[in-house]
Amino acid sequence: MKKTIFITLALVTSFGLGFAFNHLINNSGDNTKIKRVTSIGGIFFKCKDPKKMNEWYKTHLGLNTNPYGSVFEWRQADGTSKKGFTQWSPFKENTKYFEPSTKDFMINYRVENLSLLVDELKKEGVTILDTMETYDYGKFIHILDVEGNKLELWEANDIQYEKMGIDMGLKTTK
Repeated sequence: MKKTIFITLALVTSFGLGFAFNHLINNSGDNTKIKRVTSIGGIFFKCKDPKKMNEWYKTHLGLNTNPYGSVFEWRQADGTSKKGFTQWSPFKENTKYFEPSTKDFMINYRVENLSLLVDELKKEGVTILDTMETYDYGKFIHILDVEGNKLELWEANDIQYEKMGIDMGLKTTK
């Protein structure tokens, strides 16, 4: 009887240690999952007359518009003292900026670590349209989704983005 209990205990212990070892091996290294999209960075759309569109939205919906559209200011979820921004921009209907997409819109998504995300997207076979561009107010790259919509990814530097708007004398929509 003692022998049966000992063998059973040894098997259970062996199984448990094997499971624990397997878990450690498979989860060793960097097991942090990267954040992908954290919010909307911009909504861009084609129209016949961007200037007229800006005026209409300013007059009827109260947007603080400028030659580039409007910047929405908001507070980030991980700290209400940290500002975030979303750009709203009408483009001329014949813009080439949305190509190769044939759609009348493009969405800009905010991300936290663009370089790391681009590496992952390449591994996943996502079409990367250009090389990463870096400005004081952030890093950008364009990709295509499964239906051929051009998307813009933006690793924002909100402090510099706000400073740029202030230096240009632009007001945000809050």
